[in-house]
Amino acid sequence: MLDLYFWPTPNCYKVAILLEELELPYSVKPIHIGKGEQFTDAFIAISPNNKVPALADPNGPDGEPISLFESGAIMTYLADKAGSSLAGDTPRDRAEVNQWLMFQMGSLGPMLGQAHHFRRYAREKIPYAVDRYTDEATRLYRVMDRRLASTPFLAGAYSIADMATYPWIRPHKWQGQSLEDYPHLQRWYSEVRARPAVVRAVEVMRDRLDRNRDVPKGEAWDRLFGKGQLQGEGAKND
Repeated sequence: MLDLYFWPTPNCYKVAILLEELELPYSVKPIHIGKGEQFTDAFIAISPNNKVPALADPNGPDGEPISLFESGAIMTYLADKAGSSLAGDTPRDRAEVNQWLMFQMGSLGPMLGQAHHFRRYAREKIPYAVDRYTDEATRLYRVMDRRLASTPFLAGAYSIADMATYPWIRPHKWQGQSLEDYPHLQRWYSEVRARPAVVRAVEVMRDRLDRNRDVPKGEAWDRLFGKGQLQGEGAKND
């Protein structure tokens, strides 16, 4: 049984979607990032960057237990473990999938995450930062819309690149975007959202998500954005 260390965030949903698509059995290990559970020594031993998601597999490639952090690394590992074409069948297909997966990891996720932060979470509204990251979100949406005008999915066939991207597009309103402005992206979004595995994945810990929709305040804000670790909180949490 695989253990998925999870909190309802876009990066965690990426892995849950893939696990559901592959129909691999897994258990969810909640890591409450508002309570600072990502800074405990036990979790940092699995995820050195103190971020969710993380994955523990008792039966790694050599038959020994293995743990992984970083959502893209987890997704490629799982696709390989299952012998799935979702990471690409041929070397050319795999290169196509990898470039769009890296697009999500290196550009889309970080930039949309900054848009979330400065538009929704920042204690002080900084117009320059809001404009900077909203404009970058718009540019990235246009990149995807152009791509999806000529292919049904980001890498041609449905792949881990689409699974990695979809959860970041779900909160498009937080990024100052309307899908109506991107017809090809909107078509793609509707198709991915309707997949049974995606429907199941976004239900993971739905009850916890519904109770945590409000913008965090006080210590929860500090922990969510890393101040707990900067103040040495990780060292005193076992």
